[in-house]
Amino acid sequence: MNLLTIRQALASAQTLGLDRLDTQLLLLHVIGKPADARAWLMAHDDDVLPSQAAELFSSASLRRAAGEPLAYIVGYKEFFGLNFAVDSRVLIPRPDTETLVQWTLDVASNLDMPQVLDLGTGSGAVAVAVANSLKCKGEYKVTAIDFSQAALAVASSNASRLDVDVHFVHSSWFDKVNSCYHVIASNPPYIASDDLHLSALGHEPLNALVAGVDGLDDIRQIVEQAPQYLQPGGWLLLEHGYDQASAVFELLTKRGFKEVQNRRDLAGITRCSGGRWDNQ
Repeated sequence: MNLLTIRQALASAQTLGLDRLDTQLLLLHVIGKPADARAWLMAHDDDVLPSQAAELFSSASLRRAAGEPLAYIVGYKEFFGLNFAVDSRVLIPRPDTETLVQWTLDVASNLDMPQVLDLGTGSGAVAVAVANSLKCKGEYKVTAIDFSQAALAVASSNASRLDVDVHFVHSSWFDKVNSCYHVIASNPPYIASDDLHLSALGHEPLNALVAGVDGLDDIRQIVEQAPQYLQPGGWLLLEHGYDQASAVFELLTKRGFKEVQNRRDLAGITRCSGGRWDNQ
């Protein structure tokens, strides 16, 4: 392989159709620089890449050009100010889900010893982010559920690496849950089985994305069963699709939840819905 400068390597990757930011992040990853060192690349664009780094960069660029998500290639994704290890066993945490974390904290932070349940934890992003924010406030309990043992392995590793206390349970939704919580938060599968957007998500686990013909099968089950696992006055908070707010609002209301309301994500889209269970 001919020796390439940093400038030449980046230009070569862009001929594959990659955008400039992706090429820079991939190159920083293979040479062991942090993601915020893009200025370093520009200051050293005439430096020659070591042959091994050039080969790794070429391989990573081809993977990205084939549609593999950047997060899987570099092995991490930032979420709520924390770096989560991710791979094809789990969904990649999205900024939209930070809305769910913040709403959970808005409820839990006002309690003396909040107890929070994260249903369908995946990489552990919600549970770990919540626990990390609560640990400086005193005692708390965060439990995280997932049906996938593989996902739980990723989540448990993230919790250990980020030094937060989360109790992980292998369960299909509430099957192995035997406690009541102040907050139940969930980012469940909510994409319809015939949704055209699925083709762009082919590298991520399908069972963590799809929930029946209208995308609401899992949300219906959670809304129906959640009250028996909530403390009096506890909240059920759900992330859902951009066009599902009214349907989820109706499900919560019909089940008897009070103060049913929505929250918007960073793009201004109604992304989460929730309600309080008064246990009367």
